Amino acid sequence: MKKLSGFLRLIRPLNCVMMGFAVIVGASLVSSLNFSLNLVLGFVASFTLTGASMAINDYYDRGIDAINAPKRPIPSGAINPNEALFFALILSIIGFVASWRTNVLCLVAAAVAWIVSVTYVTKGKSTGLPGNLLVSTCVAVPFVYGSFVVQVELAEREALIVAILAAIVFLSNTGREVAKGIVDVEGDRSKDMNTVAVLHGERVAAVASSFFLLAAVGLTPLPWRLGLVSQWYLPFVILTDVGLVWSCVSLLRNYSRRNARRVKNLILLWFIIGLSAFISGTF
Repeated sequence: MKKLSGFLRLIRPLNCVMMGFAVIVGASLVSSLNFSLNLVLGFVASFTLTGASMAINDYYDRGIDAINAPKRPIPSGAINPNEALFFALILSIIGFVASWRTNVLCLVAAAVAWIVSVTYVTKGKSTGLPGNLLVSTCVAVPFVYGSFVVQVELAEREALIVAILAAIVFLSNTGREVAKGIVDVEGDRSKDMNTVAVLHGERVAAVASSFFLLAAVGLTPLPWRLGLVSQWYLPFVILTDVGLVWSCVSLLRNYSRRNARRVKNLILLWFIIGLSAFISGTF
């Protein structure tokens, strides 16, 4: 049971489910949601490839995690490094087979996301902000992937709303990644990771994080103003925007490691509500 629990924690299942859900959200923006094999394959591909990237990340981060998060599966001894890599390989194969069975565009999108993810883990992580942008690209891709799952050729209106959502996700996740750098500053500094927090301090990181989060908030009225969503979009997106603005204020007032961790976790909640806004807006 300890080994099984270790593998489960290794892939961060909540992140995997959210990325699988992102595919469904992307699909809902361009087509009425009906149960189909392609939709299932899209969820499976996003879930497993996200899990693979988490496992690869923990393999390369095992030294840093020994300082920042000693209870993670590898530093705690629940999983050994080779097991983590083998598990990542199995998950990657499942993800690529699922995307291949869907269509060529999905396979290409999955390959791009996987390459970007591995580039971040192996090379980009130490670069700080550029690495944060790589992560955000991986998080934004599943929404585009979801649109390809149900429709290979997108009309202008469909392409526009998918692009706006991907941009909002990209910016808000970058803000979260910069805030995460405050949480991990001790371990990152010991490993020469050039995050914003390491290079410029926690206060500057809090400002940078807030900049990206507020930029995302600034884009949220566009789908409504352009007539791309229904009125049901508004209650959820307003709640999301209020939550993100409040998170920025909290982080700017208190950029301690403890509060940054709390804000980072809360942003995930605002993400989920924000995704609900786009789904609701299709009705």
